[in-house]
This record gives sequence, structure tokens and C-alpha cells, in this order.
Amino acid sequence: MPRVVLITRPAGEAAGTASAVSALGYEPIVAPLFVVTPRAMAVPECVQAVVVTSGHALPALPLVDVPILAVGDSTAARARAWGFARVESAGGDAVALAALVARRLAPGAGPLLLASGARQGHAIAADLRGRGFRVIRRVCYSADPVRVFPGAAADAIRCGDVHAVLFLSAETAAAFVRLLPPECNDALASITALAIGKTTADVLEALPWLRIRRARTPTLDDVLALI
Repeated sequence: MPRVVLITRPAGEAAGTASAVSALGYEPIVAPLFVVTPRAMAVPECVQAVVVTSGHALPALPLVDVPILAVGDSTAARARAWGFARVESAGGDAVALAALVARRLAPGAGPLLLASGARQGHAIAADLRGRGFRVIRRVCYSADPVRVFPGAAADAIRCGDVHAVLFLSAETAAAFVRLLPPECNDALASITALAIGKTTADVLEALPWLRIRRARTPTLDDVLALI
């Protein structure tokens, strides 16, 4: 019976996921499809809170005494580990994060700093501005797709060793679809794709999986529960 689970997260955040997969009795293979590069960021003064859609943004932030509102539990945990004291998790996706901001903060109390990746964050910025908030968006990292599908992952797929593949974003799913070597396609008929949400699952429909399973809520824990 195949016992390998492929983890498509960037290398910097895959270690914890690999440990969780091992604890479930499976062999993790880290197969990052994006490379994350930090960028210097000018931090504005006098913001009432920082809105964070990914843990990749945290290294660029100074340890200021303002609330950090994080998209999910994993990002919130990384923020606390990084040293931030006032952290709250939306426990979901960008929609849940915008709703948390609206519940916790007042539009007239000062601007929000949205720390995001290149080409990211525009939808939540528009959502928050539509709710009356002033949003200062700053790019503090870029996430660029790899050019070649990870060799260890391709070998495991071809050999029939893979039980499931974890996908935590639609962008990662699209990179997998684009980069997968054609000779691996037939082997997908015995592999389950585990998607964090509907958009991710829809992208994965382009490949001939055994099945595509979608997490009950858009959290890492619920994706892992599908294994």
C-alpha cells in the first residue's frame, strides 16, 4: 500500500507539515513548487493593526506593539513564535480574515498595514476598503514557481509509492498541473489530491486523480485530516 504523502509547500514552512504527516504514519516527501524570497519593506508608523495573509510576511515586520491579525492558525502560531505578543487568528481564508478585521477594529481608528506577497493581497485590500478601512499594502516577499518539477516527487509518483498530495493554495495546484512530467499522468489514477478549498480543487480537476478531496474548512489541520 502506498505510504508516501507529497507536501507541495515552500521549503521554509514544510518541516512542520512533514512532522505532522509522519505522526500519522506516512512518509513525507517535501516537493516545494514555489521559492519564497524576502523583500525589504518600509513600515509606516501609527497603524492600528497589521493584517497578515501568510507567514512569509512575518520576517519583514518589526516587533511593534500592535495587533497582528493572521489569516489562519498556522500563521498565527508562527507570529507568536517569531515574538509577536498580540496575535489573533481568523482560522480560515482571506474572507474570514476580512471579517475578523471588521469585528475587531474600527475604520476610523487608524490605517491598517497589509503585509503581503508580490501580486497578492489585492482582493482582501479591496474588501477592507469597501468596509471603510484605510489599507496600506506593502510587499515584503515574492513567491515564484520553480522551473522543474521536483525529481524525488516525480520518482515516487512513477514508482506507485504516493498515497496523497497536499495542496494548500490554488497557485500551488496550478504549478503542479503545469510542471508535472507527462509520464507521471497515468500514475495519478491511484493517488488522492487533498485540497484546502474549492478554488484549489477546481484547478486540480485538470489531472486524472483517483479522487480529489476538499477540506471541511480552509485550514492545514482539516487538510491533514483527509489523509
